[in-house]
Amino acid sequence: MTPPESDVDVLIIGAGPAGLMLATWLSRLNIRTRIVDKRSTKIMAGQADGFQCRTLEILDSFGIDRVWKESNHMLEVCFWNPDENGVIKRTGRVPDTPQGFSRFTECVLHQGRMERFFLDHLKDDGDTVRVERAILPSSLQINEEKVEDAAAYPITIRLQHLTDEEATPDQGKNIPNGLFRSNLTPDDTEDLIRKASGKEGTEEVVRAKYLVGCDGAHSWTRKQLGFQMEGEHTEIIWGVLDIIPITDFPDIRVRSLIHSASSGSLMVIPREKRVVRLYIQLKEVSEGGGAIDRSKVTPEQILKAAQKIIAPYKLEYEHCGWFTAYQIAQRVSDGFDKFERVFLAGDAVHTHSPKAGQGQNVSLQDSYNLGWKIGLVARGQATREILKTYPTERQQIARDLIAFDQKFSKLFSGRPAKDVSDETGISLEEFRKVFHQGAVFAAGLSVDYGPNILVVKEDEGKIGGVRCKPSLAEKLKIGMRLPSHKVVNQSDSLPVELQKLLPSDGRFRLIVFPGNISKPKLYTRYEKLGEYFSSSTGLVSAYTPEDTPRDSVIEILTVHSAKRLDVELQSLPEAFHPLDKARGWDYWKIYADDESYHEGHGRVYENFGIDRDEGCIVIVRPDGYVATVVAVDNTNSLEAYFARFMIKV
Repeated sequence: MTPPESDVDVLIIGAGPAGLMLATWLSRLNIRTRIVDKRSTKIMAGQADGFQCRTLEILDSFGIDRVWKESNHMLEVCFWNPDENGVIKRTGRVPDTPQGFSRFTECVLHQGRMERFFLDHLKDDGDTVRVERAILPSSLQINEEKVEDAAAYPITIRLQHLTDEEATPDQGKNIPNGLFRSNLTPDDTEDLIRKASGKEGTEEVVRAKYLVGCDGAHSWTRKQLGFQMEGEHTEIIWGVLDIIPITDFPDIRVRSLIHSASSGSLMVIPREKRVVRLYIQLKEVSEGGGAIDRSKVTPEQILKAAQKIIAPYKLEYEHCGWFTAYQIAQRVSDGFDKFERVFLAGDAVHTHSPKAGQGQNVSLQDSYNLGWKIGLVARGQATREILKTYPTERQQIARDLIAFDQKFSKLFSGRPAKDVSDETGISLEEFRKVFHQGAVFAAGLSVDYGPNILVVKEDEGKIGGVRCKPSLAEKLKIGMRLPSHKVVNQSDSLPVELQKLLPSDGRFRLIVFPGNISKPKLYTRYEKLGEYFSSSTGLVSAYTPEDTPRDSVIEILTVHSAKRLDVELQSLPEAFHPLDKARGWDYWKIYADDESYHEGHGRVYENFGIDRDEGCIVIVRPDGYVATVVAVDNTNSLEAYFARFMIKV
């Protein structure tokens, strides 16, 4: 029997965090998408649980705020180390997220809840994305002659439909565990394909424009592309318990990093609904140098190791919701894409220890970087050149992640030094120093994309080039995410976080900082800019399809430095607060960098290093990262920037 055939713009393999983030982007951009997963159900317990600042900013940009509302917020970290007698004691407290990093702080929530929020969001967005389970790919072909044809479907995938029994992993009879996903356990994909192959009516053929493998550390997609994971696979074994603890340890509801004198290390992560996650070094299991038998890892064994580390404090539990064990592996794939048609994201391209709270965060940010790029190309708004920026931007982030994790894991897993003369032990001061240094990286706020077709960091100084002027916003980092500060709505005085004006909807933003427009000279300059934006031959008209709102591709926002009460909205150029006869005036595009009635002064000009008279224009990518900075009156540079990759209507 010939299997049925169909086509789709994007096929995503893997319905975990990375896959669902990508699907959310594509749904928002109305791209026909299928996402398939070999497991029969979503995660019900365990797996990743940490949400860092940048991830929360991204989720908020999609309107997904339930993670922040339901999660346990971690505000403090405590360090515990052995004293001169080998007894653990608290040696320090620091904020978990340093002040001023972000409007969010680190929090923790069960991964399954986050996946539920994504699925609910996809339903609300419409029916362009289908999430299907108990399906896995069995073959992949790429027609290399068609990869450069933007309208072609050069990828052919054969999909295998599984029975519920085949697709349901064994998670134990009493306590659910994650060992089936652990790197201690062989991948079962090939076994599932063999069991399901040949059954009538279980196969289908899909032709796709783009394929994205978000299928985890054992990635089937990566193997088909011939890429290899490069890096270290250590012999250090860690166990994980999700329990409601019964203990006299005083910091059980605080993130705690515990080094014992000789029994290993332990991390305490307080979770939602009274649950605490414990990461426990399994010294007894890891000795001997070989791969361990997964059957030897039990909750009782993990608890026993934890009790030794946390002594003299007591630790017991009645309720254990989940457990797992893993071997620290710090590796990066030697390839992230093939022909700018097949891409890899998340654990498929980088694996590391989970103790730095980076697992799902970096994975989500991989597909957040990729989703809008595929979307704009699939919609015919941008050239395929922008797809080349995905591997160049994210591969370096993966390498930085591994370097950080190697340093952090080595210090956390090592034996603490007995004194200053103990050269083989880990210096506790060095550990705390690395922890502090890694705070910006761990929060996801150190991502700095290098120069490429989407990021212009220096004045190109040539005819037709972008005259980038970083000095006009000297504290704003081109290539990094736009920080958030409060601005005040010109029309109604409502204070708003700047990032709230940048929802993830596929649009580029031009944030115009025109300076103090209550001054006639600066107002005249602003007025002239408005005339350009309103022109039928200007930038906005060049890229906006007919019968769509003028801000549907490029949105223009204003943040001026005048006193709000010195400016009348209706006297400002219409280009900056356009009139739609059906919807009225747009009152949500002009803001003042001024004192609000109840929430203080955001001081955006000061925080960005922008002169309150000279001003500038900041181009912001659809993912909230700063693309470049140009002078207020330099419309030629605006045109030069978008001409690099956008397709005119």
